Amino acid sequence: MTAGPFSLAGRIALVTGASRGIGAAMAVGLAEAGADVVVHGNTRAPDETCRAVERAGRRAWPLTADLLDPAGARDLVGRAVALSGRLDVLVNNAGMIRRGPSQDFSDEDWQAVLEVDLSSVFRLSRAMGKHLLDAKRPGKIVNVASLLSFQGGLNVAAYAAAKGGVAQLTKALANEWAGQGINVNAIAPGYIRTDNTAPLQADTARYQQILGRIPAGRWGEPEDLAGAVVFLAAPASDFVHGHVLVVDGGWMGR
Repeated sequence: MTAGPFSLAGRIALVTGASRGIGAAMAVGLAEAGADVVVHGNTRAPDETCRAVERAGRRAWPLTADLLDPAGARDLVGRAVALSGRLDVLVNNAGMIRRGPSQDFSDEDWQAVLEVDLSSVFRLSRAMGKHLLDAKRPGKIVNVASLLSFQGGLNVAAYAAAKGGVAQLTKALANEWAGQGINVNAIAPGYIRTDNTAPLQADTARYQQILGRIPAGRWGEPEDLAGAVVFLAAPASDFVHGHVLVVDGGWMGR
């Protein structure tokens, strides 16, 4: 059977922050489309996600690295290649959020969020770009941005700054590498039920305010991101460069 435009048969992907939540759903979605997956966990072993990838009939390699440590991001692509032999797809999903009013927000929290949510994305993308350019092979980089790439949010200045940076970094890298067959794009999830949004889900009034603005009438689930990441990792998106794909139940169109 000829592979279709959404097939990832024969591809190898690295998904960061895939021990749970959006990253786990993306890893499984890629596996169901035919990819073998290097499954990264920041400090928690991603064993459950690896088992889900294997249930989809694909190979899985678990890998841990603390992306708060610059060396963790610098070395991760090389370690993934050593495990799997090569990479075709990088999904920069790992992220963190720390909330608080800006007048009280510490330098330590600011640096931590920027390190994980933006600087590690650059370091990983840089290593992936070099891996593909040196091998003279095409490939895909998919970053995870946010609605706060476009909006400011409340009490999340560091996160909004980082995710705004992810959107612009996506475009900048696409400009440099599109001509070499490397697609760099991003997904901007809306309000998704994850650990990062647990405080919002627990705030009954805020939860209802958010829900009331989502035209789809519900919060998203991690699995709602699987189709988008498969599209941006697959041949179907070969002429898509520097795009930020919003998956938000209609929030941005409201």
